Amino acid sequence: MVSPFETDLKWEAFLQYGKRQFFKNKTTVYHQGTFGDGFYYLHKGLAKVTITTVKGPDRLVNIVVPGQILGVQAMDGQTHFTTAVTARDSVLYHFSCEQFSELLRMEPELLKLFTQTVNQKMRILLYSIHSKALTAEEQIAALLLNICDEFSSYEVPLTQQDLANCTGLTRITVYKILKQWKEDGLIDIQRRKFVINCVDSLRNPNRYARATKIG
Repeated sequence: MVSPFETDLKWEAFLQYGKRQFFKNKTTVYHQGTFGDGFYYLHKGLAKVTITTVKGPDRLVNIVVPGQILGVQAMDGQTHFTTAVTARDSVLYHFSCEQFSELLRMEPELLKLFTQTVNQKMRILLYSIHSKALTAEEQIAALLLNICDEFSSYEVPLTQQDLANCTGLTRITVYKILKQWKEDGLIDIQRRKFVINCVDSLRNPNRYARATKIG
């Protein structure tokens, strides 16, 4: 998998400037409405990002995989407007605003990477807030495509169980959807990852769904 946005810069090279933290599965990294100082880089594990609205239960916004950052919305001194919870035992590195400023002095190119990352995450959040309730197919497709778009790669390092844990869908529902997509040639299922064969089709997955009910 290439680095985000096909850049030659790798966050791994800068981990020595962050604070290493271990989170057990189902542990909250940060809460919506709380203040933060900096952002997190996910080194190992998996996390899900949700948002609470007045219109109903928490809504899943995104899945964060190793190599991605989260919590960037608090860099401007405002409160987090999402909540992040680990979906596996995870290792994260926290970069304070002060530490990030030091990194920018050493490697100014990081500002471009960081800005692109923030823009991508804001697009994901706005889509989630303004979209109507998604079907199971649309929800899984959006999560896979978010990862593809950020990494510029068609390989998504998730398992069926990961998708079930993060979305709240049953594993049998996830299995039936992915099995159908595999039969239709939209994806390939490999060990601990999915390969997206037809990105355009996944952007409107219900159009390609068969009449058989998935549930």
